[in-house]
Amino acid sequence: MGGKKFYVVWHGVEPGIYSSWNECKQQINGFDGAVYKSFTTKEEAETAYNSSPYIYIGKDKKAKDTTPTTKGLQDVPYDRHDTVLSLPLQVQAEALAVDAACSGNPGPMEYRAVYLRTGEQIFHYGPVHGTNNIGEFLALVHGLALLQQKQLTMPIYSDSRNAISWVKQKKCKTKLERNAQTEALFQMIERAENWLKTNTFKNPIIKWETENWGEIPADFGRK
Repeated sequence: MGGKKFYVVWHGVEPGIYSSWNECKQQINGFDGAVYKSFTTKEEAETAYNSSPYIYIGKDKKAKDTTPTTKGLQDVPYDRHDTVLSLPLQVQAEALAVDAACSGNPGPMEYRAVYLRTGEQIFHYGPVHGTNNIGEFLALVHGLALLQQKQLTMPIYSDSRNAISWVKQKKCKTKLERNAQTEALFQMIERAENWLKTNTFKNPIIKWETENWGEIPADFGRK
């Protein structure tokens, strides 16, 4: 028989830490985009709940397709130089690029990151009801949290001045209404803001100059 587990529900009916699977299941069954994970000690669960879910989800993926997922980067930095993407000379290949897409404003929103040396998608989240600016902000925080967890100091490119400014201010200054439809997203925003306030990072955040360099490689290609 396995030992006792503690279940962190980041996105669910009532986010929190639960000491049984039945309690956890009540928070995630039928909840679109539920994000949760089990831990072996209460201390681990408490640390995880007060951190970004991006660091944990993907190691033991249980959530639906809307769950933040991370992959790749296990081989970064690459020793080889077989760049897949054709990048402007000013752009560093050892970097992430992030972008968001939204059908309507607000509407179904998703975001992702790619590794510039190879063009590989590193993580993807969504779609959920939100705005493009929120997606750009969360994509940057997701990237920063992931790179910190991987102990990598590579830069992150974003084509959103708003998102870059919000990250610097450690505050998502969205005007989106907080209601039942957006509650889970706002809880995610709060955890992202808390991560920014409680962590330091050395990764440069660089504005992607679309007019000079073309679309950012993380673009969803829907324009």
